[in-house]
Amino acid sequence: MASSSSSIFSGVKFSPILTPFNSGDSRRSRCVKDRNNKVRFNPSSPRLTPNRVRVEAQSLIPSNGLWAQRTTNRGGLKRSIGLGQGSAIFRKEATGISLSQGRNFCYTCKRTQSGIRRSLPSAFVDRTSFSLSRSRLTSSLRKSSQILNATVRPDEPHAAGTAWPDGIVAERQDIDLLPPEIDSAELEAFLGCELPSHPKLHRGQLKNGLRYLILPNKVPPNRFEAHMEVHVGSIDEEDDEQGIAHMIEHVAFLGSKKREKLLGTGARSNAYTDFHHTVFHIHSPTHTKDSEDDLFPSVLDALNEIAFHPKFLSSRVEKERRAILSELQMMNTIEYRVDCQLLQHLHSENKLGRRFPIGLEEQIKKWDVDKIRKFHERWYFPANATLYIVGDIDNIPQIVHNIEAVFGKTGLDNEATPTSSTPGAFGAMANFLVPKLPAGLGGTFSNERTNTADQSKMIKRERHAIRPPVEHNWSLPGTSVELKPPQIFKHELLQNFAINMFCKIPVSKVQTFGDLRNVLMKRIFLSALHFRINTRYKSSNPPFTSVELDHSDSGREGCTVTTLTVTAEPKNWQNAVKVAVQEVRRLKEFGVTRGELTRYMDALLKDSEHLAAMIDNVSSVDNLDFIMESDALGHTVMDQTQGHETLVGVAGTVTLEEVNTVGAKVLEFISDFGRSTAPLPAAIVACVPTKVHVDGAGESDFNITPGEIIDSIKSGLLAPIEAEPELEVPKELITQSQLEELTVERNPCFDPIPGSGLTKLHDKETGITQLRLSNGISVNYKISTTESRAGVMRLIVGGGRAAETSDSKGAVVVGVRTLSEGGRVGDFSREQVELFCVNHLINCSLESTEEFIAMEFRFTLRDNGMQAAFQLLHMVLERSVWLEDAFDRARQLYLSYFRSIPKSLERATAHKLMIAMLNGDERFVEPTPKSLQKLNLESVKDAVMSHFVGDNMEVSIVGDFSEEEIERCILDYLGTVKASHDSGKLPGSEPIVFRQPTAGLQFQQVFLKDTDERACAYIAGPAPNRWGFTVDGDDLFQSVSKLTVAHGASEMADGLSKSEEQLLEGGDRDLQRKLRAHPLFFGISMGLLAEIINSRLFTTVRDSLGLTYDVSFELNLFDRLNLGWYVISVTSTPGKVYKAVDACKSVLRGLHSNQIAPRELDRAKRTLLMRHEAELKSNAYWLNLLAHLQASSVPRKELSCIKELTSLYEAASIEDIYLAYNQLRVDEDSLYSCIGIAGAQAGEETTVLSEEEEPEDAFSGVVPVGRGSSMTTRPTT
Repeated sequence: MASSSSSIFSGVKFSPILTPFNSGDSRRSRCVKDRNNKVRFNPSSPRLTPNRVRVEAQSLIPSNGLWAQRTTNRGGLKRSIGLGQGSAIFRKEATGISLSQGRNFCYTCKRTQSGIRRSLPSAFVDRTSFSLSRSRLTSSLRKSSQILNATVRPDEPHAAGTAWPDGIVAERQDIDLLPPEIDSAELEAFLGCELPSHPKLHRGQLKNGLRYLILPNKVPPNRFEAHMEVHVGSIDEEDDEQGIAHMIEHVAFLGSKKREKLLGTGARSNAYTDFHHTVFHIHSPTHTKDSEDDLFPSVLDALNEIAFHPKFLSSRVEKERRAILSELQMMNTIEYRVDCQLLQHLHSENKLGRRFPIGLEEQIKKWDVDKIRKFHERWYFPANATLYIVGDIDNIPQIVHNIEAVFGKTGLDNEATPTSSTPGAFGAMANFLVPKLPAGLGGTFSNERTNTADQSKMIKRERHAIRPPVEHNWSLPGTSVELKPPQIFKHELLQNFAINMFCKIPVSKVQTFGDLRNVLMKRIFLSALHFRINTRYKSSNPPFTSVELDHSDSGREGCTVTTLTVTAEPKNWQNAVKVAVQEVRRLKEFGVTRGELTRYMDALLKDSEHLAAMIDNVSSVDNLDFIMESDALGHTVMDQTQGHETLVGVAGTVTLEEVNTVGAKVLEFISDFGRSTAPLPAAIVACVPTKVHVDGAGESDFNITPGEIIDSIKSGLLAPIEAEPELEVPKELITQSQLEELTVERNPCFDPIPGSGLTKLHDKETGITQLRLSNGISVNYKISTTESRAGVMRLIVGGGRAAETSDSKGAVVVGVRTLSEGGRVGDFSREQVELFCVNHLINCSLESTEEFIAMEFRFTLRDNGMQAAFQLLHMVLERSVWLEDAFDRARQLYLSYFRSIPKSLERATAHKLMIAMLNGDERFVEPTPKSLQKLNLESVKDAVMSHFVGDNMEVSIVGDFSEEEIERCILDYLGTVKASHDSGKLPGSEPIVFRQPTAGLQFQQVFLKDTDERACAYIAGPAPNRWGFTVDGDDLFQSVSKLTVAHGASEMADGLSKSEEQLLEGGDRDLQRKLRAHPLFFGISMGLLAEIINSRLFTTVRDSLGLTYDVSFELNLFDRLNLGWYVISVTSTPGKVYKAVDACKSVLRGLHSNQIAPRELDRAKRTLLMRHEAELKSNAYWLNLLAHLQASSVPRKELSCIKELTSLYEAASIEDIYLAYNQLRVDEDSLYSCIGIAGAQAGEETTVLSEEEEPEDAFSGVVPVGRGSSMTTRPTT
């Protein structure tokens, strides 16, 4: 609910590849937030990511594919709120390497991510992170650097001749030959045929005009999604109503009593407003707990009240007015302001460039109830709405009956009955080539249902036939529109140079086989670009930071936008633009090679086949999102099986010549810039800093003119270009003969597992198998068929940044980045490794955290994909290549992060808090320039590789493989790794301490000069780790039986409800004793405590007091380190932030005076248990559960922590929660807080960063990932 978010949180998700062009909100977006994924920081628009190129496009197939993506929101501007979100017990184990968890819980960001940007599968995605808290707030201190495609280095062999040596994949030369028996007339007839529509999608319309769509879907079981889309948004507001649609969303959603009644059922709800629509949605169980009561009617009744019968009480309006004004300041980050600039210039001819959903402050302050009600009466009626229901549905006629019973009479009073509206308005079919979303609307429906009674009557109010109702100036050849000069946005909070060149054209609906063929050819063409650039630059410091090309449709904007985005250090901006234009021009002029065509076509078909096999494993919310976006775009939607069959059908008709012809048209606005025949760019926008850092001279003014931008573009047009050579692609990284030699030399086998005497432990209940190799590597695996022919694997190595010494600060994090930047193994270049991953549909990521170094692989079991993933892991462990220039880039990257911190209010504030709380320990923040200068290639290599000792490594695998297949790979590729058993030689860790109470450090402030006012605050304090160990060396389990609830234990006991007393006095006392003796007791009780505190913070600080729009409590419970901490993050206004901090402290300390009620605990249990149950079909979730199962550094993790998780949650009592609560230090001496204030009057205390400052006071940085997440709002709980 809320316009865009200024949040510092963003997220990363995984999804399929080869994926043009749906929902293009990625182009002008900075990044995404994902409440569940822990990589959430969203810094500035000019991205600081390492040298890489990403070709952005959208997928053709509804899918759960294996190709890596970054989900972002181009200028998202969506508003949303949410209830029912919270933390999960095993979040810490995800630490930024979870594959797709965020999709299940992040309702807000999901809505805003209508644009999904993708890149090809690749090796060595670096996800190193720093964290203040492992979940939401942590992102502020954590740097999560996503390097999807790093650059090939100067000394790497990357070009090849036409001969193909042994072990190299030979590209087919007949890829463009059509079957001779098919003539052109037959081909034309085939391509003109309509695509099939989804066979299970049911559609209908009530007499009052309300449309509905119903799709049965079994994932997750016993749950369903109900979304009410009202076709009104900020684009429908008049000049004096800017923000009123968002206001109504707040008031209607949070003012609904019927929605509140659902909170105790395990349902979660949320809402958001965008340009073109407002959506209210509920994720609910199908039945109430312990009964067969159907929840469908109650959910529908709540949506009916929210959308069509809200109560506009003055008290609620005033409360939400305060919340929105707070939200407006919260989201007004530099990222948001950059996104506004991009949208204003891209859509300068219509209201999309000036009707942002958050609205205008001066208008929000003035509206009375009557004005708000009149806007609602004008737009919120059934004929202007669509209801989507997707979930575990068996009786569709009964659902239709429920819809008619609840909504049938709404809107009919004194009105005529509607006829069906123009078919094109709603008949717009869903984009069938969208990631992870397998359902949608077809052009015609075999399962269509329409109430035909009284169809001769017309309703008085109808929805717009075209959404959004705006006119665009298209970037088409021959238009009379003149070229608009480049626009320059300068701001003191920007760090890097970024330029965007936009081309805007009408959406081409994908409804025939020919349409699908065109999309396929464009995707193949664009997929080549990042490899092209990677092979061109042999300097260790390429002029660009990143080059991205995105081509995607946007239903919310009603257009297709192609964007070239170039980011660079300000000093290199001209060369960066020149190089980007030069490479685009090379691709346009010479096209893709036959080898590239074959490579990407094969990869797409493999992924499509995999997705078809996953047809029964796509979540309901993904299906629903897919259908909704499809309706906006007008694409035909197919299920995965249909998608694969049609893709195979058109793939055989594709020729190399046509691919290059179709693809070249996408690039003409860049490659032919300035020619009379070329499409004119819709806008060229540069976002630049006002000052830049000059080594040895400090800061100087940065000047740039529109003429200089045009000149740099033209220089790229004049630069010499040559055709692209073919690349040698390895068929395997380890030959059979090499493997046989290693097997003879190292004799791999399975040793007895310590404590069992057995070489293999298998648990039938969970399906988990534990093994231990003779080289000391521990292995856990689980066979799972829920994701057909797919698997995930993770290597965890104990150590991480905590192992850095005072003489090697930053060595681990820079070393991991160096390995990622180099990307070479053995004799293979970075390109060869990445193309090996492309051919086998492998995605590999590499990260370092405070505790661990981890590598994660996602793969398909088709075409030896699992074997290929194991080969890559073996090569990294045995023959990784460390390059000097990769180290230089990694170090330079962290220097850039460091220098960017003073320009971020959130990061500067969080950093100062961490430094104060952890006594200046640099291992939990960014390394300083002084520390970075001390490092060299050998020191960072040693810091990383010294931890790769057999006993210190654990590999977990989950997937749809056989016992024989997995154990053969384990022996062949892990068993032959040369690893020492001597974990005693591991580098030791220096102690981590919380600073003792010191005057002036318990409470601190950060001031930042800015043109607009904002404020944020963090409150933190010590906690034990997940397993009951404290920073003082105490083992809480040794005294858990003696623990009492201090400061109110007797009062708490006296206040227990009768039901609680009966529970504790009955046989369930045994369950409670079992829980308290269980190694996961503190993990369980702390997780429930976090849910309860979060709920109270929202109710008190946000809802009752109106001091903030966004407040959250997060626990960071380590596994290996003997400590943890909690963090409260709150955003507010400068005038309210101090009161907000006091209110947060009051809630945190008030659990004894305001005792926990049984209903609070029950709600927390339901939230976590339902989350757990919903995730059990996810391979990635099981990978998290398996983490540390045999790790010697986490001795208390055992199989019961997985098997008994549900019963442990159910057994927890209020007493247990207080036992956990009393381990948090919340007194004034232990609690640290820091308030950050930005504004023109921030004073002379503005935080300034100098490289000469003592390292303990340096600021931590976070890697910018994505664009435009500033326009996206987090859930409010």
